[in-house]
Amino acid sequence: MRHFFSPILRPALRGLMLATLALSPQSDALLAADLWDRENLLAWCIVPYDAKKRDPAARAEMLHTLGFRHFAYDWRAEHVATFDAEVRAMKDRGIEITAWWFPTKLDDTARRILEVIERHRIHPQLWVTGAGEAVTTPEEQTARIERELARVRPIVQAAARLGCVVGLYNHGGWFGDPDNQIAILKRLRAERLENVRLIYNFHHGHDHLTDFAARWSRMAPYVDTVNLNGMIAGGDKGSDKIVTLANGELELGLMRTIQASGWRGRVGILNHRTDVDAAEGLQRNLAGLDRLAAQLRPAAKP
Repeated sequence: MRHFFSPILRPALRGLMLATLALSPQSDALLAADLWDRENLLAWCIVPYDAKKRDPAARAEMLHTLGFRHFAYDWRAEHVATFDAEVRAMKDRGIEITAWWFPTKLDDTARRILEVIERHRIHPQLWVTGAGEAVTTPEEQTARIERELARVRPIVQAAARLGCVVGLYNHGGWFGDPDNQIAILKRLRAERLENVRLIYNFHHGHDHLTDFAARWSRMAPYVDTVNLNGMIAGGDKGSDKIVTLANGELELGLMRTIQASGWRGRVGILNHRTDVDAAEGLQRNLAGLDRLAAQLRPAAKP
C-alpha cells in the first residue's frame, strides 16, 4: 500500500471555493484503473429496494448482465433464510460480495452472518452504522466515543478473526459524522485493530456539502468506498434525497474533488428506490455516471 499527495482542483460549489490537499491510500490494482470505470464499481441498495423482488439467482443474473463484478449485500430480516443461497448465486455468476450490511451490535443475526462468511470462505467488508444525538461538551464527546468503542470493538475483533474489514458507514446522527468516525477508527488502530475503514455515502452527506473539501481532506486517508448519488442542496429535507446521477446539481463538483485528491477506492452505484426495477435504477445511474465521468476525464491529447 502506498500513499500519494496530489493537489485538489478548486471548482466552485455554488459560489463556495473548494480547496484541499488529500492524503489517500492507493492499491496497485486500482492505480491502473480509472476511478469511474465499470470494473471499479459496486452495486448497492438493490435487495430490499427492488420492485421486482428478485431472488438470489435472479439478482446475480441481473448484476452479471449489467456488468457488475462487485456487490454490497443489503439484506432485511426476510432474507436471512437465503444468506447461503445469496453467496452461492453470486459465486456462480463470478460476482464478489465485496461488502455485507451488518447489525449495529454483535447479536444473533450478526453471528449468523459471520458463520455464513466463514463457511463459504469469503471476506466481505462488514458495513456498520450507528446514530446518536449531537453532543454539546468535550466531556460528552469523550463519553460518546468510549460508548461507541465498546459497541464496535467486538465486531472489529470478530471480523479480524475471519480476515474481514469493518467499514464505519455514515448514516446520519452523531455516528454519521466522518470526524467522529475517524476518532473511533484511530482509537481502534491504537489498540492494534487495523481492520477498520470508512464508507462514505453521498446521500447521507447533505450536511457536509458546504465544507466538503475540508472534510474530504480529513477522511480520504481512511475511506475505502464512496457511494454516489445525485446531490441537491437540502435534498434530504424534502423529496430529493435520492437523485439519479447527473440529474443533481452538486455531485460533479464532489466527484471532481475526490478524483483530484488522488483517492482510488471502490465506487458504489445505488438503486435505492422501492418503486423501480433495480436493474432500471442501476442502469439510470450508470448512464449518469458515464456523462459525469466524461467531464472528469482529461481531454485526449491531439
